[in-house]
Amino acid sequence: MTTGSWHTFWIAVYFALFAVTAGLLYLYYARRQQSKPPLEFKFLRGPGESLRQRGAKFDEDLIIMLPFAGLAPIVSALLTYGLLVWISPRMRLAVGLTIVAIVGIGVLVLSMRWFLRRQFRARNDRLGYLGERAVGEALDALSRDGFRIFHDIPADSGGHTFNVDHVAVGPHGVFAIETKTRRKGRARPGYEAHKVAYDGQQLIWPWAEDRFGLRNAEDRARWLTEWLNKMTGLGIIAKPVLVLPGWFVVPKGVGSVTVVNHKQVAGAILRAPSGVLTGDQVGLIARQLDARCRDVED
Repeated sequence: MTTGSWHTFWIAVYFALFAVTAGLLYLYYARRQQSKPPLEFKFLRGPGESLRQRGAKFDEDLIIMLPFAGLAPIVSALLTYGLLVWISPRMRLAVGLTIVAIVGIGVLVLSMRWFLRRQFRARNDRLGYLGERAVGEALDALSRDGFRIFHDIPADSGGHTFNVDHVAVGPHGVFAIETKTRRKGRARPGYEAHKVAYDGQQLIWPWAEDRFGLRNAEDRARWLTEWLNKMTGLGIIAKPVLVLPGWFVVPKGVGSVTVVNHKQVAGAILRAPSGVLTGDQVGLIARQLDARCRDVED
């Protein structure tokens, strides 16, 4: 390796180490700060709180992810070249460059896949967050009818953690509301791109049929029923609701899950029989949910 090549190699290594070290130091000191606010704030979780926190973490980690993904192929190729020269100084240049190219391209493909996978997840999280915000605003209208609304309730079952997107508690009962925000795609012949039908068993999308979100809604309602009965002993049954923001929902059957869009969710809840819970029972359930959801500090 010539003197100029060595200079190029060490310059590239320096900038790679600088970018990675600066990012790691930023994250370390940002999380190590011991300063505290004058009061230990504990706020209720808002709509899509888990998605908001995950998006904030993605933005924070981007300072280290982007340099890592971009510099990893270059650094790996240069390190491979240096290693080859050190092991076999007389190796033919064509053979060495071929090995370096294979390593560099392989790491480039892996880095791009790793980075793009996180980018697409952040994009989907953003869409999900906006959908939960839309449903949260629609549910606010229930407050004047004696309902208490809670969002993003943390839950766990069988070693798995998850969230109940929204819970509405009022005279009409307890409702576990699952929000699924799905992009519109290409429609099959005879189907309209903005409509989804529910036949009581499955969802009929413009492109296919599936149970997208239905099982989640049932599972969330089951967990909420068990947890609230354990905490209150009221013997209530939480009713599952699936909300599809932005879609025109066509009812074609009755199932265990109520399926609506965000503009219909308040009306669907109010159509349920009233008098299921008394004011005292609503207050008792609300206190349990308040205690579970009041954990937001930032």
